Amino acid sequence: MILYLHGFRSSPQSFKARLMAEALAAQGLTGERDWQCPQLPVSPREALELSMTLARCQLETASSPRELTVIGSSLGGFYATWLAEQLGCKAVLLNPAVEAARDLATQIGSHRMYHSDTPMEFRPEYVDELRAAYVPAVTQPDRYFLIAATGDEVLDWREMRDRFARCRQRIIPGSDHGLSDFAQWLPEVLDFAQSAPN
Repeated sequence: MILYLHGFRSSPQSFKARLMAEALAAQGLTGERDWQCPQLPVSPREALELSMTLARCQLETASSPRELTVIGSSLGGFYATWLAEQLGCKAVLLNPAVEAARDLATQIGSHRMYHSDTPMEFRPEYVDELRAAYVPAVTQPDRYFLIAATGDEVLDWREMRDRFARCRQRIIPGSDHGLSDFAQWLPEVLDFAQSAPN
């Protein structure tokens, strides 16, 4: 079971989300218990509430929380960390935002979504919502898999490496924030996500 959480101003139409949906469909995994990739609200509190509801639905028939893997890209990685700590599930973090409140405090104001050009407003109170969801330290590092690109032009890969120091890591030389070479790493992501729970 996989729950994919996109990043800031992104959507289920992102390159990585579509690539993952195609790979899972090729395995015959298309049901809501197998795969979900919601459009997240701009409000972090609302995004986490929606994600928690979907994750709990996916886990209804699971024998272990580790049957669910939350895969999060950028801000979605921040959300995935919070969910993994709340639920005890696994998480794959793709160039995750480590200090989301700090980094997104610079984004207060009006923006456009990447895949639809729809206007969106990032409000000052959303920074407080991010602060409230901050996880000081991860527990059970074996539940986490970090993929960080040294060529990330938005976030500092060293912060990611250090934050998830005891977790499985794939540090990619070069690449970029969007992981345009994600197809190369997708098999490893799916192997981690679909491995039997310990």
